[in-house]
Amino acid sequence: MADVSNAPGTQPLAPGKAGLGVTQRQDPWWAEWVGVAAGLGLLFGYAGVAAFLGKGQWGPYLSPFYSPHFMQLHTGKPWIPVALVPLIVIIGFRATCYYYRKSYYRAFFADPPACAVGEARENYEGETKFPFIIQNAHRYFMILASFFLIFLWWDAIGALFPHLLSKHMGAPDTESLPFVNLAFGSILMLTNVVLLTGYTFGCHSLRHLVGGKNDCMSCAPSLQAGWKAASGFNAKHMQWAWASLISVCLTDLYIRLSGMGLLTFEPWKVFK
Repeated sequence: MADVSNAPGTQPLAPGKAGLGVTQRQDPWWAEWVGVAAGLGLLFGYAGVAAFLGKGQWGPYLSPFYSPHFMQLHTGKPWIPVALVPLIVIIGFRATCYYYRKSYYRAFFADPPACAVGEARENYEGETKFPFIIQNAHRYFMILASFFLIFLWWDAIGALFPHLLSKHMGAPDTESLPFVNLAFGSILMLTNVVLLTGYTFGCHSLRHLVGGKNDCMSCAPSLQAGWKAASGFNAKHMQWAWASLISVCLTDLYIRLSGMGLLTFEPWKVFK
């Protein structure tokens, strides 16, 4: 058998010993974290700006950043935009997510930049000190996000069947809406909530909550079934995470541009 002990990339690099970015890897290892940094920066940046812009509703469509609808029922202009409430939950849930931790630790902190690539710090303290100890709150953000997910399903159903939920949505001119609003906006909202559900159901904390503490799976078939279902979603957690994050921003963008009159067509009237 050939000796590969001295082959490029086979020698482990101790933290802080090799220097930031020092590696024997020959592939473009930096491409992944550059793409992740650009993607997360763009999407989370858009979400932050969208919370201050308003224009979160158009006809029967409500932006996921402005759900639930009753939070928008206020008099006067609040000092803090009410859209920041769901936004804080969204960011808290995703920022403490196990997958996102790996992504932005590498992309923004170079900790580490990639596997077998030198990093800047010399000591590893895990997530035991501020601010990283906040990561332990992930399970609580997951519970809050699940609560908001119920309202997002309600909003998607209201977009599909506007007459049923017209009072809740406060949609104008409900008489012009069809009973089944199978239009681009409603399909977009439904796709968004399905992707968010898949991301939430694959959450590591939810998987542990369902069956992680059970030592005898065969003794609790219902817990075993739930754990297997969560494990199935968890296997594609990265794909669910990116797809749902993109869909949230696209859904808000579509509703926002339509509400501002920059998109001049009204899909529900086409299907009347």
